[in-house]
Amino acid sequence: MNGLWTALLGLGDQLAAHVLLSAAAIALGIAVALPLAVWASQSEKVARASLAFASLVQTIPALALLALFFPILLSLRAVFGEGLPTLGFLPALLALALYALLPILRNAVTAQANLDPGVIEAAEGVGMSFRQRLWLVEAPLSAPYIMAGIRTAAVWTIGAATLATTIGQKSLGDPIFAGLQTQNWVLVLAGCIASAGLALVADTLLGLIERGFRERRRRLWLGGLVAVSLGVGAALFAQFGGSEDDDRIVIGAKGFSEQYILARLIGQRLEAEGFAVEYRDGLGSAVAHSAAASGDVDVYVDYTGTIWANQMKRTDSLPREAMYDELVAWETENTGMRVLGRLGFENAYGLAVPQERANMSGLQSIEDLARVAPQLTIGGDPEFFERPEWIAVRDAYGLRFGEKRNFSPTFMYNALVSGEAHVIGAYTSDGRIEADNLAILADPKGAFPNYDAIILLSPAAGRNAALVAALEPLVDAIDVGAMREANYSVDREEDKLSFDEAARRLAARAGL
Repeated sequence: MNGLWTALLGLGDQLAAHVLLSAAAIALGIAVALPLAVWASQSEKVARASLAFASLVQTIPALALLALFFPILLSLRAVFGEGLPTLGFLPALLALALYALLPILRNAVTAQANLDPGVIEAAEGVGMSFRQRLWLVEAPLSAPYIMAGIRTAAVWTIGAATLATTIGQKSLGDPIFAGLQTQNWVLVLAGCIASAGLALVADTLLGLIERGFRERRRRLWLGGLVAVSLGVGAALFAQFGGSEDDDRIVIGAKGFSEQYILARLIGQRLEAEGFAVEYRDGLGSAVAHSAAASGDVDVYVDYTGTIWANQMKRTDSLPREAMYDELVAWETENTGMRVLGRLGFENAYGLAVPQERANMSGLQSIEDLARVAPQLTIGGDPEFFERPEWIAVRDAYGLRFGEKRNFSPTFMYNALVSGEAHVIGAYTSDGRIEADNLAILADPKGAFPNYDAIILLSPAAGRNAALVAALEPLVDAIDVGAMREANYSVDREEDKLSFDEAARRLAARAGL
C-alpha cells in the first residue's frame, strides 16, 4: 500500500495535465455541439447529418482517432507554418473534442425536439423573438438533458484522454503505459485509480449542476460550476503557475523499456548542464521521426535499420559503415536533422524461440524455421508485422506462419514463455532474452538490416552547441551488455528499478 500511495502522490503533474486536456476537450465539444443543436432544431436534414457524423466518429477507436490527427496537422503545418504543433496538446484536444461531441449533441437535439409545443406557442404568442425564446424558454427547459449529455461526455473523455500519451501529451496514461511496459502493476493501478477518481469527481460535480437546473435551484448549479472552475484553475496553476521556462528540451521516446531508459539518460545529462527537459514518451517510430524533423521533439534515440527501411524506403542491406554514412547524408539532405553518433550497441530485430524448442526442433536459423512455420504462431509488437523489415524477412525466407498475433513488447515475451506464441520478433538488446533462455535464430541471408542505436537531433537542436557538447560523451559509450542489464533491471518481476534509476546505473557503468 505504501508503494501505491507513493505512486499516487507522484502523479500531480500528470493529473493537472489530464484535467486541462479533458476540460478543454469537453468545453470545445460543448462549443460545437450546442450551436449545431440549435441549427438542427430548425432543419431535420441538419439534425440527421450532424448526428450521423457524431455517431461515425464514435465508431473510430479513440487511439486511432488520436493518431490520425498527427498526419492531418503535419499536412496543415505546410500551409500555416512551423508554429502549428503536431504533437501533444492540440491533436489530443481536437480528437477528444470530437469524441465528446456525440452525447452532448444527441441530448441537446433530443431535448429541443421534445419541448412542449404549447410552451413554444405561448412564447411566440407574447411576442418573444427567436433569440429571446431560445435563451428564456428553450435553454432552461433543455438544460437538465444537455447536462446529462455533458456528464456522459466527461466520463468518456477523461477515460480516452489516457491514450493521449501515445501522441506525446502528458496525461494519466503516462504511468499506465510505463507500468504495462515494465509490468509494474503499482504504476498501472495508480494511473487507473487517478483516472477513475477524476471521472467520478467530474461526474459528481456535473451531476450537481444538472440537479440544480432540473430543480430550478440556482445555488446548486452555481456551486457546482464554481467547484469545476476551481478545479480547472488549480490545474492551470499547477501546470503554468510556477514555470517561466519556455526553452525546455523535449526528449522523445518510443514505447519500450530501452527507449524510456535512454531518454532519461539523455535528460539527466542535459539537466546536469543546466537545461530544463520534458519527456514525450510512448511514440511510434514514424511519429517520433516526423516529430523530430518538424522540431516538436528536440532529441531522441532511433535505430539505423528502422530509418533505413521505414523513412528511406530502402530494401537493400549494406555493410554497417556504408549504411550509417548514407543515413547521415540522407537525414542532412532531406530532414535537416543531425545524427550525433552511435551509442555503441545494436538493438536489432531478431526471431526468437525458447532454447528448448530450438534444440528439440533443430532450429538454428530462420531457414530452419521456415520448414515448421505453418504449424507455429508468431508474435510481434504492435507495429512489427506492418514494418518493411518483417516483409523483407518474410519474403526472403518464404515464412508462412499458422497465426500472427500482436502483443505489447512486455507481454510478447510472456506469450512466448507461456506458449501463446511459439516465435516472436524480439529485440536483441533485451535482457529478457538471457533471463528467459531464448535463442535468436541466425539470419544467413542478411534480410534484417543493421540496427545501431543513434542519437538524432532536430534541426534547431543540432545547431545548439551547448546541447551537442552535453550529449557527445554518450557516443560509443554503451555496449550491448550494459544495455541488456539496464533493460532487464526495469523489466524483471522483482526488485524493479525505475527508468531514472536504471539510467543512472547505466551512466555509471558506461563511465559517464
